[in-house]
Amino acid sequence: MILEQIKNPEDVKSLSLEELEGLAQEIRTFLIETISHTGGHLASNLGVVELTIALFLAFDLPRDKVIWDVGHQSYTHKVLSGRKDLFDGLRQHGGLSGFPKRKESPYDAFDTGHSSTSISAGLGIAQGRDLMGEDYSVVSVIGDGALTGGMAYEALNNAVRLKNNFIIVLNDNNMSISENVGGMSKYLSSIRTGEGYNDLKKGVVNVLERIPGIGSHLIDRIKRTKNGIKQLFIPGMLFENMGITYLGPVDGHDIRALQRTLLEAKKLDHAVLVHVMTRKGKGYAPAEKNPAKFHGVEPFDIETGQFLKEKKYPGYTDVFARALCRLARKDERIVAVTAAMPDGTGLNRFAKKFPKRFFDVGIAEAHGVTSAAGMAAAGLKPVLAVYSSFLQRGFDQILHDVCLQELPVVFAIDRAGLVGSDGETHQGIFDYSYLTCIPNMTVMAPKNRWELEEMLAFALCLERPVAIRYPRGEAYRGLKEFHQPLAYGKGELLYDESSEGADIALLAVGSMVSTAEHIREKLMDRGIRCSLANGRFVKPFDQDLALYLAKTHSLVVTLEENVLQGGFGLEVTACIHTHYPEVKVYPVGLPDAYVEHGNVSILREGLGIDSDSIIAALEREGLLKPQET
Repeated sequence: MILEQIKNPEDVKSLSLEELEGLAQEIRTFLIETISHTGGHLASNLGVVELTIALFLAFDLPRDKVIWDVGHQSYTHKVLSGRKDLFDGLRQHGGLSGFPKRKESPYDAFDTGHSSTSISAGLGIAQGRDLMGEDYSVVSVIGDGALTGGMAYEALNNAVRLKNNFIIVLNDNNMSISENVGGMSKYLSSIRTGEGYNDLKKGVVNVLERIPGIGSHLIDRIKRTKNGIKQLFIPGMLFENMGITYLGPVDGHDIRALQRTLLEAKKLDHAVLVHVMTRKGKGYAPAEKNPAKFHGVEPFDIETGQFLKEKKYPGYTDVFARALCRLARKDERIVAVTAAMPDGTGLNRFAKKFPKRFFDVGIAEAHGVTSAAGMAAAGLKPVLAVYSSFLQRGFDQILHDVCLQELPVVFAIDRAGLVGSDGETHQGIFDYSYLTCIPNMTVMAPKNRWELEEMLAFALCLERPVAIRYPRGEAYRGLKEFHQPLAYGKGELLYDESSEGADIALLAVGSMVSTAEHIREKLMDRGIRCSLANGRFVKPFDQDLALYLAKTHSLVVTLEENVLQGGFGLEVTACIHTHYPEVKVYPVGLPDAYVEHGNVSILREGLGIDSDSIIAALEREGLLKPQET
């Protein structure tokens, strides 16, 4: 086993080409076997094995810095930098992160998790290098999917000004999570298929090399004027015209060709882009056939490619997608927008049924928000489906382009709350806070699958900005018997025990309603009567309901799966204490901190928002009499 001999990056440099190719195959086998048990990002990692090996050959890590855009393709990087034996705990609580983490290893130059950031980060590091008078290489690896994000172009625009070496590796696999869209995808496709330039270059070089004495001199002259030749054969030459030297396209699975090109790129005293063509999912047939399915996977059977855990019941994403399609059949003004996530948000279903009313903007959340605002201004009813952690990237556009004009855009916010294994950059735990501070915004959160359907229909009739926030995973099927019709800004009293002498009232929103239900059941089993209310609206929250609970109970406990800072609980607390200062209010939520990766159940327990932990906390605070043993 060649892989067993690799203890640090220097070991890679001592291998022959044959051994390097064997190493690539062993790494693929290792990744497939490991991820089939732990889950993780598979297709993207299989596609960059040779590229990663070439980077380790051409550069001196960790002295040289490699920044991986998004970072979900950094598994081979981690294997080759001494972390292979930690992969059994990949994305598990307390284990190896699925993304680069500076605190995890000196070989991780920059924390990443969201798209289109690597060129900006790399440029900043290069500028710091130059000002500090240091001498090392900086490489930003970015995918073609990430080039749909505007931040990448802002960085490219500024990279031109750098007067020292900075290497941008464009990992071009014609995919982001799903298939790429837009003009940049078409442009790169024209380069991939434009073989005329490379064929001509090889032919000219071969002929000139045979001319004694002057051949090499002529080759150097041609290299200095190669931009004119490229203009004839490659459409646009966007990067060269900006002032960034373009090298490629290079076969991303040819280790020696990659190494040679990267070494050539190191010689330049300005920004250079190396265009590398890879195949997402390479080496594993099911992932090559369906790279979107194998982008981020749960444990699966290697032989069949089938996931081991089958869904028993529909998830919130499925419920949303089906409800949206039903509503769209009745209203032709309803359109759907997503940012490179048609599969993850469930909008692939909508796209098949209503292709002309479906818009995938690529990894460009800010543009997606403002384009949805434009659609609303034109009389449409846009629904923007997006993950909570990604919607953060469009905050300014929500603030100014949607809410300032009170345009009726519906934000379907998926993966809200704790999402688990992807860690800090993907936990959707800030949206209550950053949305409720915006004027004219309405924020709702359903208690179960049926309430999500009702909220979507309700939101599309409101004619104002609305956000509906729902968690990842199976849609809750409890509390079906409670279905009080939705009224704007009004909650729902599920169990009122005040007439029976209850001292405690639980006021929960969204995913925490089911947790509150479990708390109530456990307290009732102990003979402690407890009322329960479903907030439904986070903004505007139901002040009348909150004040009723305060008037009839001595303790009100609020529950939310969001950071407490700027969240639902503090708003309710302020309201109650203004009118009933003697009533105790205990807000339950997440701390003012980033939450690392791990199983959601383990995270909930560790953060103190599961039912047993909340009861224990109330006992510790003296708000609840401890259970007698």
